[in-house]
Amino acid sequence: MSETNTVNHHKVALVTGANKGIGYEIAAGLGALGWSVGIGARNEERREAAVDKLRTAGADAFGVPLDVTDDASVTAAARLMEERAGRLDALVNNAGITGGGPQEPTTVDVNRVRAAVETNVIGVIRVTNALLPLLRRSPSPRIVNVSSSVGSLTLQTTPGAETGPISIAYAPSKTFLNAVTVQYAKELADTHILINAVCPGFTATDLNGFRGVRTPQQGAAAAIRLATVSADGPTGRFFDDEGEVPW
Repeated sequence: MSETNTVNHHKVALVTGANKGIGYEIAAGLGALGWSVGIGARNEERREAAVDKLRTAGADAFGVPLDVTDDASVTAAARLMEERAGRLDALVNNAGITGGGPQEPTTVDVNRVRAAVETNVIGVIRVTNALLPLLRRSPSPRIVNVSSSVGSLTLQTTPGAETGPISIAYAPSKTFLNAVTVQYAKELADTHILINAVCPGFTATDLNGFRGVRTPQQGAAAAIRLATVSADGPTGRFFDDEGEVPW
């Protein structure tokens, strides 16, 4: 039996930014459920190290060279998924950046804003559109966009709410991503594709200098749940471990 036919007996996922942190743990969680998981990442050495570690743990993992900011890279990744599995059951758009600091609105280098939006928003659109043909072949396709509660306008305007430091690049990019999620849900409403945004919480990763109070495993839990949600599950909504997050 060929490798492709073997994979087709399993559900198949692609996780972007999966060589470390929350993305790695999302991939590990899906792998533990018996999924075949593509490890999307730019850095070859870290990507293959993650694949080896996941395989050692018993997961059916494979590397997918992927830079979400590069059209050619995304096209090649979609082609690899086509050849490897012929379909996609879950796409987890996890790759993201802060844009660097400082991010005070009145003094920010606008290139920080541009970089955050390019990766956190346009990258998600680029990857999602490239993989949609494969998602449409799945009987139960799911898309999960890893967002953040700092993108919640409700929380940002609630006195006393914890919304992190002032940020005109990272936080608004997540607000933008949330709005993008809603628009996809509206267009895909008459399909089987369910798409939701998820906040992993303040998780200790290199994105925040490991200052977070949650483990990557904890941060991955909500995304795994939405990637595997049943057909009567939600779409076009925003969740964390405690339930729905206000827009």
